Amino acid sequence: MGEVIVVTGANGFVGRACVAEARRQGLPVLALYRSMPVPGWETDTGITALHCDLTAPDAAETLATALPDSGAIIHAAAHLGDDPDALARDTLQATQTLLEARQTRDLRLVLISSLAVYDTDRLSPGDTLDEDSPVIPLSKADLATPAAYIRTTRDPYAGAKRLQEALVTRSGRPGDWILRPGAIWGPGRSWHALMGFWASKLHVTIGSGGDLPLTHVDHVAQNVLRAACTPVEAAPALNLFDDDRPTRARFLAAHRRCYGWPRLNVTVPYALWAAPLPLLRPVAHHLPGLFREEVLRSRMMPLRYPNVSLRSILGGEDMDSFESMMSRTREAEE
Repeated sequence: MGEVIVVTGANGFVGRACVAEARRQGLPVLALYRSMPVPGWETDTGITALHCDLTAPDAAETLATALPDSGAIIHAAAHLGDDPDALARDTLQATQTLLEARQTRDLRLVLISSLAVYDTDRLSPGDTLDEDSPVIPLSKADLATPAAYIRTTRDPYAGAKRLQEALVTRSGRPGDWILRPGAIWGPGRSWHALMGFWASKLHVTIGSGGDLPLTHVDHVAQNVLRAACTPVEAAPALNLFDDDRPTRARFLAAHRRCYGWPRLNVTVPYALWAAPLPLLRPVAHHLPGLFREEVLRSRMMPLRYPNVSLRSILGGEDMDSFESMMSRTREAEE
C-alpha cells in the first residue's frame, strides 16, 4: 500500500471520482464526508470513511486526530452555489479548519480550485487563457473583509475561490498544489453552464467558436491523483482542461446525438449578444447573469484554453476523444 490519500468532500461529484481513482491505483483512502457515505465504501478495506463536518466547532480537533502522519490531502469540499454565507462557511471556514488540522502532519495539499478565479475583464475575444493570465484582484484589505469581498466581486463563487487560494498560498506550504479545473462534467452532469440559457424548451447558445474549457470528472481525478503523488518543493498553479476541447457547436452536436436534446436550439453570435449590454449597466444588478457584461465575459467569451503546462509538469493524457467520452458518459448512466 502507498501513501494515504485524504479526500475532503469525498461523497461529492469530484470527491467520489478521486476516491475511486485512488483505490484503482491501490492507494489507501481516508474519505471525509458530511452527509452520507457512498454505498460500497463499507466493503472496501482500503477506504476509511470518516463523518466530519469541517465547519463544526470541534472539526479541527477531530480531523487532527484522524489524519495520517504523511501522504496527501485532496481538498474537494466547497460550496458550489452563489450564496455568500454558504461560501464563507463551506468554502473558506472549511479550508481554514483543514489547514489548522494538518499543521503537525507531513501532508501536502491539493486544492481543487476553479477557472473562475481568472479576471476575464482583462482579456479580449480570441485571447489565450493560461496560467499566466491575470486573476481577480485581491488586496490585503479584501483579505481582512472576506464577507464583503465575496459580495462585491464578479460573482460570489469566483470571489470565494479566489480567497480560498489565498488562504492556501499564505497559510499553506510551498509543495501544496492549486489546480483550477474548467467546467467539470460526467455521468449525471452531461450539461454545463457555459453554453447559454433556456427559454422554455428552446436553448439559446451564445457563440459557437472558441474552445470550451471542459474537463471530464474522470480526467480530473487522474490529474488530481498525479499531483497528490508528486512531491515538489514549489508546486505551480495548474489549469485542468482536457486535451480534446470542443467548440460549443461541436458540444451541441455530440450531446444531441447521445442524449437527444436540446432539440430546439438557436445560436446567437457572442459579439451580437454583448453589443447592447453596456446600455444595461445602470440596471445590471437586477438582471440575470448573462445580461451582465462581467458574467457574460467569464462564461461565454470565445477564448483558447491550452493545457500545455498541465502536460509538461504532470504528464499523462486523456483516455479518449471528446465524442467518445460523451458516449462513455451516456453509457455509464444507463
